[in-house]
Amino acid sequence: MMAASWSFSGITAVAACAAMAVFYVAILYSPTLLLRLPPPTSIESFMLRRFACAVVSSLISLVFSSFLLGVGDFMELPVILNVYGIRSDHAWQAVVFPLLLTGLLYTGSFVSRSLLFIHAWKGSRDGLSFGACLCGIVERCIQGACSSASDVLAWRNYVVAPITEELVFRACMIPLLLCGGLTAYSITFFSPIFFSLAHLNHFLELYYQQRYNFWKAFLIVTNLVIR
Repeated sequence: MMAASWSFSGITAVAACAAMAVFYVAILYSPTLLLRLPPPTSIESFMLRRFACAVVSSLISLVFSSFLLGVGDFMELPVILNVYGIRSDHAWQAVVFPLLLTGLLYTGSFVSRSLLFIHAWKGSRDGLSFGACLCGIVERCIQGACSSASDVLAWRNYVVAPITEELVFRACMIPLLLCGGLTAYSITFFSPIFFSLAHLNHFLELYYQQRYNFWKAFLIVTNLVIR
């Protein structure tokens, strides 16, 4: 069910999505520019501030989009979740297919590591069994996972950024664009633009503050957006 109780034009939908994209980035600078808080003293405090800003931005975007979509008129929770793309039907396809597509990006790395593992096992198979080598790899993976659990950058890369970005740039924006009358092809075109707009601050920092040349800054930011 994607019918909004209030109708709005495609221009309104695009403008609302652009505003959410800009706000998602602009709020990151509010602690020092608006609240006049002192600069963070460590990377941990810096990232925790950004975590809080991202959460606030996501909640405001959720409220803003629900107002435009008229979600308050729906009384059933499954219907409300359905508006934001959270539904029970076709759930396994929504989980499995994106994971497989994402995994394709790392096929080369997976094959390379697999070949290294086979080479290491063959080189030491007189002293270690296949199971022992495999247990060693699993142990290192567990140690890496435990180390990442206390790493604030890992929380940024694997938890906060993916959840807030999917909430704002997918769950909030796509229903707005659909109800604004845009076609699926138009949404496929506009969605990456909004996501790129949210990374414009990285380009400005590289180009103006760190004095990178235009194309080097552009390529760095493009790599960030693609990842």
